[in-house]
Amino acid sequence: MWSQLRLDRPTPARMYDYYLDGKDNFEVDRSAAEAIYAKVGYEPKYAALENRRFLWRVVEYLARDCGITQFIDVGSGLPTARNTHEVAQEVNPDARVVYVDNDPIVLSHGRALLTKNGNAAVVTADVRDPVGILEAPETRALIDFSQPVAVLFVALFHFVTTPAHHRHVPGDLTPGEIAATFRERVAPGSYLVITHVTTDGAPPERVKVMEDAYENATSPMIFRPVDEIAEMFAGWRLVPPGVVRPWQWPAIAIDSPHTPYFLAGVAVKDDPAR
Repeated sequence: MWSQLRLDRPTPARMYDYYLDGKDNFEVDRSAAEAIYAKVGYEPKYAALENRRFLWRVVEYLARDCGITQFIDVGSGLPTARNTHEVAQEVNPDARVVYVDNDPIVLSHGRALLTKNGNAAVVTADVRDPVGILEAPETRALIDFSQPVAVLFVALFHFVTTPAHHRHVPGDLTPGEIAATFRERVAPGSYLVITHVTTDGAPPERVKVMEDAYENATSPMIFRPVDEIAEMFAGWRLVPPGVVRPWQWPAIAIDSPHTPYFLAGVAVKDDPAR
């Protein structure tokens, strides 16, 4: 399940690219982002930068401190500065990365970026079809599921609905069900990484502005409380300091924007035999 190129509606991947000063976006995406800026200032940009710096830190931590050599970056978005494979391969040149996104522009730009990198690939698929991601030829060619793998859902699950949401499609998997599908497939010692926008600590009037702005996008943006985000880690063991602000993980990041909009967590799949 993947989408056709949409020029009539903004997409989360292209809006995120615009927040990060990328060039792979269209007027419909820029207009939607600028409409948010007009109401809440540049906080979405700062939150995107905060999220991006967290991605760099967590990939380096997983590769250097945990010895992870395989990554599946779901909802990776458009290529920008220091992508997951670049950070991981700075630590270990043999690290392998599969990028997944349902925006066809990500596929075309990603393949162009990775033409000379045999240890990275792009899969065009929808997060709500985790089996399709796991069984994709590119995934099976690069990922050895008998060995630990890091699965990244960075700034993605807040675009996935649950039955309580008015845009939910019956039968679509929820974030917790998606994470559980990956947990069942990956080996012990694997890691789950999630960042998600939250209602905890965020000004309610600004949350509403951002949710309203994404109502016309290809996917809605859903701010959730910390307990609902923590539930997405069910069956995994959270790594200290737990579910915190991205700029607080694993300790205070002085080089990152500090916003109230995101929460982040990293968890490991323990060996049941231990």
